Amino acid sequence: MPSNRVVRVRTTHDGVAATRLREGIEAVREELGVTPDFPPEIEEAAARAAAAPRLPELDRTDLALLTIDPEGSMDLDQALHIERAGSGYVVHYAIADLHAFITPGDPVDEESRRRGETLYGADSKIPLHPKVISEDAGSLLPDQARPALLWTIQVDAEGEGTAVEVERALVRSRRRLTYEEAQAAIDDGTAEEVLVLLSEVGRLRLAREAARGGVSLPLPEQEIDIDGDHWRLELRRQLPVEEWNAQISLLTGMAAASLMVYGRVGLLRTLPPPDPRDVQRLHRTARALGIEWPAEQLYPDFIRSLDPDLPHHAAMVVACTRLLRGSGYAAFDGEVPAQPLHAALAAEYAHVTAPLRRLGDRYAGEVCLALCAGTEVPGWVRERLPELPAVLQTSGQRAGRYQRAVVDLVEAGVLSTRVGEEFAGVVVEVDDGDPTRGDVAVEEVAVEARVTATRDLPLGTDVRVRLVTADVATRQVAFELVE
Repeated sequence: MPSNRVVRVRTTHDGVAATRLREGIEAVREELGVTPDFPPEIEEAAARAAAAPRLPELDRTDLALLTIDPEGSMDLDQALHIERAGSGYVVHYAIADLHAFITPGDPVDEESRRRGETLYGADSKIPLHPKVISEDAGSLLPDQARPALLWTIQVDAEGEGTAVEVERALVRSRRRLTYEEAQAAIDDGTAEEVLVLLSEVGRLRLAREAARGGVSLPLPEQEIDIDGDHWRLELRRQLPVEEWNAQISLLTGMAAASLMVYGRVGLLRTLPPPDPRDVQRLHRTARALGIEWPAEQLYPDFIRSLDPDLPHHAAMVVACTRLLRGSGYAAFDGEVPAQPLHAALAAEYAHVTAPLRRLGDRYAGEVCLALCAGTEVPGWVRERLPELPAVLQTSGQRAGRYQRAVVDLVEAGVLSTRVGEEFAGVVVEVDDGDPTRGDVAVEEVAVEARVTATRDLPLGTDVRVRLVTADVATRQVAFELVE
């Protein structure tokens, strides 16, 4: 399985490669039975709702909110404002409010339940909602009054959330920034106060994450350039502002989970604790890679010590993904789940910040609204809570298959003209049942793929491999060890 995610197509120029990419993505859609198109009756219902939204009475368009997203994004779920409050901070986080456009049981609602979440891969997207809502009337685009769930979170001087409130409000984003624009402004000292405070709060939250034993894997991402007959992949590490921005989302999700657990009703995102046997296996992997891992060092601290720019450390990061498998959702009403934690975050956590792209966030947001207002959770939410984990698990698996298929397609395209060539690589994983088979990372072309050998593969070792398969039609890439 590829360890890196195709973030976006950075450049596309018409030609053979672009045509093959489009044809390949269409084949993936047919195989998975997904389409970006909506039936006419659903588009019509969405257009009617977008033209006559249910707007909240509270007007908070005075807040100087801004959005920070990948370049070209139109489905903007979140807008941010941060201000100082004594020695701490007040974080305002506006989240797109689909209540303004969707009525339980209407055609748009039923279709979103069938889809579950937006699927992403390269420049291909299968949206959860029609674009008239997700990329227009419901999106927090700049200089537009929009309905939102406005989260107000008090944060102390150490970065810990101390109080939370969520309410429906009309908001207006002042600016739309890309991650690169936001980072450049912070780095050159021209950033407005909200970005300066984002860097402060983001760093504090990262320190809090480390203190409680949480962990994020620093996996590099892939970007694609397509020009004429040529495909090219490059690895891109996250910018600091992306980590800080993600920490605001995590702060909100943890606040939401606290509300739900206290109120004994909601939808949590969960991850079981790692199996001790997997941790022991990772210790063996570290030894094989020549990376020191003291017995007394906890695995979150060990992961934070890794530098993914170093090939052997990158291989270790890939191996550590084993500890983050098994995530799911837990719905509850009256009794808190026996295992409510998200082990990677070392905290209770809920998805509430991306309702344009994830079905469950809309339900979780409604629960939090009711709990903050001291009112009953809507009956339609309570009625559907029990079925949501299965719906979301299915859609998550479908999203994973879609993403992996597009990654495989692009990697095959990148290498399609180079079959028979030799490359330098690092063996990053060896199969449990067959040590002659595994995965190799080839830095020159930013690809990770299957590799076979006539002897046991040397985990973590620099090797020479020969490309034996790169088939765009089947999306297969395979190397063999040069003996």
